[in-house]
Formats: sequence, structure tokens, C-alpha cells
Amino acid sequence: MVESSPSPAPERAIYGFILFLGSQFGFCLYCLWAYIPEQWLHSIGLTYWPQKYWALAVPIYLLVALTIFVVLLFGVNMTNTAPLSSVDNITDIYARGQKTEDRQKGGIPRLGDVSISEVNKVFYLSSKL
Repeated sequence: MVESSPSPAPERAIYGFILFLGSQFGFCLYCLWAYIPEQWLHSIGLTYWPQKYWALAVPIYLLVALTIFVVLLFGVNMTNTAPLSSVDNITDIYARGQKTEDRQKGGIPRLGDVSISEVNKVFYLSSKL
């Protein structure tokens, strides 16, 4: 088997299939509990079940919690983003310049940041001057 294969290992595939079957079984059990009347459940001896209120309340609570989480995450990201006039949008402490000494002639240059002064030279300084 190739080491860089995108397919999962056989163990992971088995665990995923078992998880899929378990989630399908749980969803079917949830639907049966939600739709079968209480009297039918009591007649077959199943008396200790949550109230039917929770069949709707739990999904609604989960959706509201997810919505609040997304809104809060968006707000935190907006407060942590630098304003457009900030120098941090141009460069940061991790910026690296192009290394030209290791480059082969005619080869593709290494990946690196281009400084703002080099960008300005290329875009705004005309060669006709």
C-alpha cells in the first residue's frame, strides 16, 4: 500500500462504518420514540422515557447554541482583525524575503514574501523615466 494514499486505513474504515451504523440506529430509535404514542410504549413495558417535549426541545436548543456560537465566533474574529489602515496588513514578524543565493539559473524561485517596496517598484515606477 502506498504511504501517501488518500484512502483511510482499514481500521479507520471499520470504525467509521460502525460509527455510521450506530448513528443511524440512534436516529431511528429517536424517531420511533418521538412518533410512537406514550400508551403504546407503556403497553410493551417501556415506561422510563423522557417526556415528548424533549423530542423538539433538544434539537431547537442545539440549533440556537450553534447559531450563538457562529455569531460569537464571527464577532471575536472581527475584533481580532487589524483595521485596514494598520501596518500589520502589509507585513508581520513572520515575513521572509526571497533568498536569491540558492536559486538555480532558470529555476522556479522559492516561496517567500515580497516586500512592499519591491511591489511598489514593479507597479508604480515606470521604466520610461
